[in-house]
Amino acid sequence: MRILLSNDDGVHSPGLVALYEGLKGLGELEVVAPDRDHSGASNALTLNRPLTVEQHPNGFRSVDGTPTDCVHLAVNGLFDTAFDRVVSGINTHANLGDDIIYSGTVAAATEGRHLGLPAIAVSLVNNGHFHYDTAARVVRLLLEYKQALKLGPRSILNVNVPDLPWEQLSGFRVTRLGHRERAEGAVPMTCPRGKQRYWIGAAGQGGDAGPGTDFHAVREGYVSITPVHIDMTRHEALSGLREWVDGLDMTTGGQS
Repeated sequence: MRILLSNDDGVHSPGLVALYEGLKGLGELEVVAPDRDHSGASNALTLNRPLTVEQHPNGFRSVDGTPTDCVHLAVNGLFDTAFDRVVSGINTHANLGDDIIYSGTVAAATEGRHLGLPAIAVSLVNNGHFHYDTAARVVRLLLEYKQALKLGPRSILNVNVPDLPWEQLSGFRVTRLGHRERAEGAVPMTCPRGKQRYWIGAAGQGGDAGPGTDFHAVREGYVSITPVHIDMTRHEALSGLREWVDGLDMTTGGQS
């Protein structure tokens, strides 16, 4: 198996190093990651300038761009040999519920969605113990499992691992994405030059975080595994929307 590793925390992130070490011997590993922290970059792609790729003494490659840039380059010409799958992480914090909208970790995985096997985004629900080894072991177990998993096209697995020793994990749960409450307000501050600036407020707590959600599974000590489909169409709304659009009067041309 030929596996591409990436992340959004940067090429020197301890989570990425732990993932690489934890997957050694499983296949041919290549690492292409941002040269700095790009948390919250989502699926941004750099189109206004060329990108620089540098190789480090440990063999890792860094890109002066986003997580999506890294995977896009890696699977579209940076290497002569194709990859079988992409694993993104280990993210230093959770990617639960609405987090995936903003997550560069998830974005790196989704950029590998065109490969034949499901890409994996893995995050540690960090509470200060930094059990990256547990998360790496989870990923290895998923990759080594002999029974093939077919999710269908444009699908990935979003995996969140409790910050616990392996022996203390409760097990695995297949979950749906929960939803967070509204984020906390922006925090104003004054810069040394006297100008007003703002910090983005902290993410909201889990508003929809009951049984069946990724929030609930992690809270109970389980590894949460959520299948994510990269198709933003709200299919159940199509019929009602068609009826609504059919009622539009084009003769008015939008004029009242």
